[in-house]
Amino acid sequence: MSFSSQVKNELVKIEYDSTCCKKSLLYGMTLFSKVFSYREIVFQTENENTALLYKRLLKELCNIDTRIAVSPSGKSFSVAISDSATAAKLQTYFGHDRGETSVKINFSNFVCSRCQRAFLAGVFLSCGTVSSPEKGYHLEFSVAYMNLSKSFVTLLQELELSPKITTRKGYHIIYFKVSEQIEDCLYIMGASTSMFDMMNIKIVKEIRNTANRKANCEAANIDKMVRAASPQIAAILKIKEKRGLSSLPDSLRQMAEVRLENPEASLQELSQMFEPPLSRSGVNHRLARLTRIAAEIE
Repeated sequence: MSFSSQVKNELVKIEYDSTCCKKSLLYGMTLFSKVFSYREIVFQTENENTALLYKRLLKELCNIDTRIAVSPSGKSFSVAISDSATAAKLQTYFGHDRGETSVKINFSNFVCSRCQRAFLAGVFLSCGTVSSPEKGYHLEFSVAYMNLSKSFVTLLQELELSPKITTRKGYHIIYFKVSEQIEDCLYIMGASTSMFDMMNIKIVKEIRNTANRKANCEAANIDKMVRAASPQIAAILKIKEKRGLSSLPDSLRQMAEVRLENPEASLQELSQMFEPPLSRSGVNHRLARLTRIAAEIE
């Protein structure tokens, strides 16, 4: 199941006690449906539970009987009101009249403080999608009419959300790409479980990214130390092959043996392997002497 489907399945299960909130939910689903006119209203979704909810609300609130049409692929569900008289009845129910020159939100439908939240849930059920937080952060609404998209942005701003706007294939896209804004939007709609799931996934991703950055940093440091140690080890091996380590003074012989046994150790780490411990500069000085001895052998 996609994350969008998870959110929609959570939204359709919300029980609204007041009729005004149920009306606002149905209004959001209807106003942002595929077709919204006095001649015809067509609600289309890929989520069967959403189509069942739409059909039920039409019957409960408007006494409109409809049927759900399933596409041949079984992936799309439509609820159509093709009778112009019934379509006009539904438009009038939401306070729209035949003389309107453009489609906009009729804010008079919102009676209580929770109506806008229910409306937002309806809009998402109709034309909203959200990407999986595992892949990225993106929530969008695809709106057919420009003035409708503008009034919707106004509503979102009243809910203290700050969407971005663009166009795609003739549609007005209202979207969020900041995780905190998406979480707020999910919470306002009523999808709190999905919001917490998203937050948990984000926390895991941040922990994983931090661990990866730390591992990459450690790997880079190890690589740096190995590159620095390589000429030292090459010098020691040359001395061992040509003269033998026993030819060295005890202090240098011990340094050579410790370096060969610990090729990835830093100078500081090497300094602690002696009894008593050497200073970092002391280790560096002895290794430099070994390098010079190897050069003299050449």
